[in-house]
Amino acid sequence: MTSRRARRGAAILALCLGLGLPSVAGCGGSAHRSAAADEPSKRPAPPVVMFLGDSYTVGERGALPETTYAPATARLLGWQVIVGGRAGTGFVAHSAVGDAYLNLFEGQLGWRPAPDLLIVSGGHNDWRFPPAQVAAAANAVLERARQRWPGTRVVLMGPLWGSAPPPQKAVDIRDALKPLAARLQIPFIDPIAEQWITGNRRNGTGNATLYIRKDGTHPNPAGHRYVAARLAEDIKRLGLAHPVRGQG
Repeated sequence: MTSRRARRGAAILALCLGLGLPSVAGCGGSAHRSAAADEPSKRPAPPVVMFLGDSYTVGERGALPETTYAPATARLLGWQVIVGGRAGTGFVAHSAVGDAYLNLFEGQLGWRPAPDLLIVSGGHNDWRFPPAQVAAAANAVLERARQRWPGTRVVLMGPLWGSAPPPQKAVDIRDALKPLAARLQIPFIDPIAEQWITGNRRNGTGNATLYIRKDGTHPNPAGHRYVAARLAEDIKRLGLAHPVRGQG
């Protein structure tokens, strides 16, 4: 049966070519429709978004990186996500092996193809350092990212804090980072001013009782989903839910 169909198809093709009628029904029209039907739909690729951060972003010791707010935000907004950083680090604060954000950016993210959006979240672990020093180090990271990826959109997110009110030194770091973002014309997201976390878990007050671990600092799984929802709201407000990298 297959051989008979093949011979019949070849005969029809020869007749069509001889008549010069490739578009007549039976002379290629059905084949054209079949090819079109088999062609995959042309959908735009999801944006590629990178995060650089501390333990809030990559997870504290014992936490799974895929459960933090960064991938949770990507799931909400349909992004492809790459998460970089290390617990205990900041713009100045460094890990046990000596890495602060600039080295982490170079080692984990900066060598990759340019993303559509880079979100840098930091300052929590920098509260022990002078705000001017933190701002200068943050400027170095942000400028390096813009030089490496001229067309990539960048967002700076200030310190996250697991209780309210945060200590004044953390507020001082936020107050140093916010004008830096304005000078660089980079959107600034301010979890402290927006009161993402309220109250104190140890005192049994505010939403910290729902979203913060027993350590009083880090979000629990529900807290990471909550932070992701708050961040997604701000990203939408900034018009960056579907970021597209420019030409640079």
